[in-house]
Amino acid sequence: MIPAMPAVTSDQSSRRSAYAALRFGRLATMGTVAVLILVAGVWGSWGSAQHVMLGRGREHGTMTVTACGADTCTGPYTPRSAGSTARARVTIEESVAVKKGRVYSVTVKPGSGEVVRSGPAGLLYSWVPFGGALLLASVVVAGGLRLTRSAWVLAGAGFVQLTVTFLTL
Repeated sequence: MIPAMPAVTSDQSSRRSAYAALRFGRLATMGTVAVLILVAGVWGSWGSAQHVMLGRGREHGTMTVTACGADTCTGPYTPRSAGSTARARVTIEESVAVKKGRVYSVTVKPGSGEVVRSGPAGLLYSWVPFGGALLLASVVVAGGLRLTRSAWVLAGAGFVQLTVTFLTL
């Protein structure tokens, strides 16, 4: 033992062990929660993003919104890609990004009469759930993991994604 250092008792040693175990448990739990939030954001976005991002071989065209209900808007579909057929009525999710009377570039979901917006606006809009997940995960990372720089990066990325989407739409 070094003379300048006080002796460590077994009580102090067990406190340090308990503190280390609790700290590890907090880090593991909050890390898992943050990862689950991000995975849920990707999962929520991928349902429409896959049709925009992996558009090869899919039907592309334009949709003129003629009527909007509580959840969906409908209108005729005009094809722009080879092999695509015109449809008298397709549906798109009703949202702030869809207005009656406007024409939108869309991609048809395979095997259905549903369409999603395509192009830069459609791509950004499809990733909105992930932008929200980035913001939410930043709070968990800052508070639970106490990694403030990483939290600021997550929050900044989410804020930029949501802001650019808002400005694009």
